[in-house]
Order: sequence, then C-alpha cells, then structure tokens
Amino acid sequence: MPWHEVIGVVQDVREDGLYRPAPRIVYWASMSAYIGFGAGTNAIRGVTFVVRTERTGTEGFLGQLQQAVWSVNFSLPVSPRTMRDVYDQSLAPTSFTLVMLAIAGSMALLLGVVGIYGVIACAVSQRRREIGIRAALGAQQGELKRMFVRHGLALAAVGIATGMLAAAALTRLMSSLLYGITPLDPMTYAVVPVILAIATVLASYLPARRAVSVDPVEALRSE
Repeated sequence: MPWHEVIGVVQDVREDGLYRPAPRIVYWASMSAYIGFGAGTNAIRGVTFVVRTERTGTEGFLGQLQQAVWSVNFSLPVSPRTMRDVYDQSLAPTSFTLVMLAIAGSMALLLGVVGIYGVIACAVSQRRREIGIRAALGAQQGELKRMFVRHGLALAAVGIATGMLAAAALTRLMSSLLYGITPLDPMTYAVVPVILAIATVLASYLPARRAVSVDPVEALRSE
C-alpha cells in the first residue's frame, strides 16, 4: 500500500447508529472509504452533503435541493433527510425498548406505592387498641401521630435502601441501551425515594389521625 500524507484528524463519526462505537475511518482525496482492518477496504459510492438552514424539513426547501442536484445530473438519486430523521431512525429500536422499560418501571413504582400504603395503613389500623391505651394514659394526639409516622418511615427507609442498592447493581446491565447518560441517573435516584417516602408518610399519618380521633373507651371496646 503506498504512503499517504495525513493532513488532518477529525472527531469520531458514528455512521452505523449512535448506540454503536464509531468505526475507524480514513477519508481519501478522491473517494470516501473506511479501512476495515482484517476485512479489506470498503468504498462508499454515495456522497452525503450537509446543509444547514432555518428552513429544514420544509417541502419547498427539499424540492429546491432536488432541483439543484437534478439540474447538474437528472439521473442522480436524491434522498434528502433532516438530522432529526437520521437521529430518530438510529435510536428507534433503543427508544422502543426504553419506552417499554419505562412503562414497566412506572407500573412497578405504582404497585410499590399502593403496596406500601396498604401494608402500613393496615398495620396502623390493627393497633387501635394500643392507641386507645396510650391515649387513656395521657398521650397527646400529635405524639401518637408522630410515633406511627416515624415507625413507617423507618420501615420504608430499610426497603428503599435495599431497593436502591439492587437497582444500582441491575442498571449496569442496561448500559448498552443508554446513550449520553450513565446508568446511575441522579434524578431518578432522587425522585423515586421521595415518592415512596411521601406514600409512607400518608399511609402512616392518615390512619393514625383517624385512630387517635376516636374516643379511647370506644377504641378499647371495639377490640
């Protein structure tokens, strides 16, 4: 292979999808080609021109591009596309997979919120006799409410911490589906615990408020 002079180096070009690593490409003076090391040289017959304009995607502008090319050679095929089209087409399979995972994750979050609320609310309701005894002994309503909220938050903290650690380990398996972000997304790991904590507070506070508002004598008789 004859010697060639390198006149410049450009950034990586992702020509086979944004989610795949950029191949090793060499641009020649008379044609575009990339060296597939071990597989020979693959010459690309097509030519791509990039046009930047505020009229991107309009029918009139696309028609003008076609007419400009056909005025030189009418037999040349012209397939104008916007960069948004190229971007969306490249990430279409990955986007579909991530949308399905987002729906599944949202359903799991909803079930988690409902499950936390139901379990803690049931646990608080079953302790009405204890609430009645504490109230009869002089415990204030605010103190009783805070006691149940603290107990619920302690249980939720253990579950949230365990879930976050498991999620951090499992999301590393999804790194091949992500582009431009890391598997450990700070926003997600900050929002989800807050949502679960709010559900826990409501699940602890609302049943406790109803229970402490009942007369202690009636609470003891109901058991």
